[in-house]
Amino acid sequence: MNITLLRSYEIYEKMMNSPKEKRDDIYRYEMAKPFQFKWSCYNVPLKSPNKGGYDVVMASSMLGYLPPSEVDETQKENINLISNEDLWQTCKKTIKNSLECFTKAGYELPVKNYMFSLILGNPKSPYLSLSDGYAGEGGIPGYIIISLIPNEHTISRIPVALAHECNHNVRFQFEKWGNDITLGEMMISEGLAENFATSIFGEDMVGPWVSKTDMDTLNNYIKPLIKDALDVTGLENISAYLWGDELAQQQGYFPVGMSYCAGYACGYYMIKHYLKKTGKSIVEATLTPSNEIMKEIEDFWDEE
Repeated sequence: MNITLLRSYEIYEKMMNSPKEKRDDIYRYEMAKPFQFKWSCYNVPLKSPNKGGYDVVMASSMLGYLPPSEVDETQKENINLISNEDLWQTCKKTIKNSLECFTKAGYELPVKNYMFSLILGNPKSPYLSLSDGYAGEGGIPGYIIISLIPNEHTISRIPVALAHECNHNVRFQFEKWGNDITLGEMMISEGLAENFATSIFGEDMVGPWVSKTDMDTLNNYIKPLIKDALDVTGLENISAYLWGDELAQQQGYFPVGMSYCAGYACGYYMIKHYLKKTGKSIVEATLTPSNEIMKEIEDFWDEE
């Protein structure tokens, strides 16, 4: 397999030393263009035909990335923090080791080339704030991004987040994404990814999308509500269950009475239940169709 590192700090340095009006295009053609296929899957053009229209710059800001216009001298320390070569080599090694968990188990991955980068996060982003300053994207096979507000804590969490995203990258090479994906299928994917990450790095490294939910809340409040919504489809309908009301409302979606990342936390424990019940490895489970997993975990909803 081939893993390409897009060393974002070099591009950020160029943006920092350029006039403000030039920074969008530097971001657009040097940072976003190598990920153009990923953006095209979301119907996001590199550049809008209309000035200030919807394109990768606007979409990136909506995802919680630092806007190019704000990459100035105030970001010098953050750029330095992500420029360490050891950090990039650790990222490459983590991706390689995560993917090899599957190839060494006898699974041939259709995708051979992988593109990775670290992206500066926006401290004003509510999603990043709630997620303790870091997040990942790995749902489009061959493309992996970690966004972060660089500090000792977030940098220490990069490998765990990478393992999570690599799991998505592998699963969606076999389970095809569709706009009709259900809440239950999304929870399975997130539960598999986080269980994969903790299988490598330990449960004490579980992400805030799981650790911020206590078991009483999960069993007595979240599970009963989610149980009746497992077949719900459409991002506008499942967002609040997955990410919680606060984040869903900021995207213009309806609240359903859910706390931060309730669906992620529920998915994590749902897959733990599945692994314990079936005795499957997390690698084997990752490549198991969602409908098979759902049949095995019907008793999870009555468990306390």
